[in-house]
Order: sequence, then structure tokens, then C-alpha cells
Amino acid sequence: MMRVVKMVVVVIALSLTQWIEPVSAGEVVRVGVMDQQMVMERTKGGKLAMEDVKGYSMTRQRIINADEQELKDLDQSLQDPNAKLTDQARQEKEEQLRSKMEAYQRRLQEFNREVQQKQREMVVEYAQKIAAAAKAVAQKEGYTAILDKGNEALIRIVLYSQPTLDVTDSVIKEFDRQNP
Repeated sequence: MMRVVKMVVVVIALSLTQWIEPVSAGEVVRVGVMDQQMVMERTKGGKLAMEDVKGYSMTRQRIINADEQELKDLDQSLQDPNAKLTDQARQEKEEQLRSKMEAYQRRLQEFNREVQQKQREMVVEYAQKIAAAAKAVAQKEGYTAILDKGNEALIRIVLYSQPTLDVTDSVIKEFDRQNP
């Protein structure tokens, strides 16, 4: 999930640069900062999107867990000293185990790709929505730019800012207004 947030940071930063208009000499530059991770976590839409990705991932995980249990059961039946298997029956079970293991590994890779794709799609969609909310706040409140602060776990973009420059709450409100 941290990779997802890093991607959101980069996309937001790049998106915001397209809206910054050149500043003429002597013009006052007003810059705000926001915590886009907090925007994602505290907005209604962001919460729903993260829950959707989490639910999607958990559904896949339940399938993987069931496959793992089936593999364990099959392996235990092969290891059971009380099982009186003929050489042919043992060989067939071993081949079945090998085949199921390969299918399990393919499914695991496929599910991982699907979850990552779902996360990427969510990042792109919400990065655009967060950028639009930040732009609206900037225009309403007279900011030349709004930068993402980042956080300790990710890339810290802004090393220091006065607390009065933080517009995170305004961006959250605007995001929720734009995305009911």
C-alpha cells in the first residue's frame, strides 16, 4: 500500500505543476501545503476506494488460503505413514500435488498482478480528484501552489512549513464537496 501512496504523491505533484501559472516579478507568491495521504484517508470517497481495494485483495487472499490448505492436505496424505498407497497411486498423487502447486503459483502471481492493477487504477483516479480539489482550494483562497507535505513513511517533499500553511482540511472538504 505504501507504493500506492508514493505513486499518489508523484502523480499529485506532477498534476499540480500543470495548474501553476507563471508568476510575474513583484507578485506575491502564496504557497500552501497538504497531506494527501490524510486527504485519501479522511474523505468519504477515499475511504470507500481504499476499502474497495482491501476487499478485492481479501477476496483473492481467501481463494489463495483455500488453495494452500488443499495443497497441505494433499501433501499430508502423501506423508501419512498409515496410508497404504501403491507405487502407482503414490506417483499419481505426487503428480497431482505438483500440478496443483504449479496452478497455485500461477494463480498467486495473477492475483498479485490484479491487486496491483486495481491499486494503480485507484491511485490514478484519486490523484486526479485530489489535484482538482487542491486546485479549487488554491483558486478560492489565492494560493499560487499547494504542495504535498509527504510524510515520514514516504517521500518527505516539504521539509518544513508553518502550520498556518496547511490546507489539508480545506482540500478534504472540497474533495468531499466535489465527490459526493
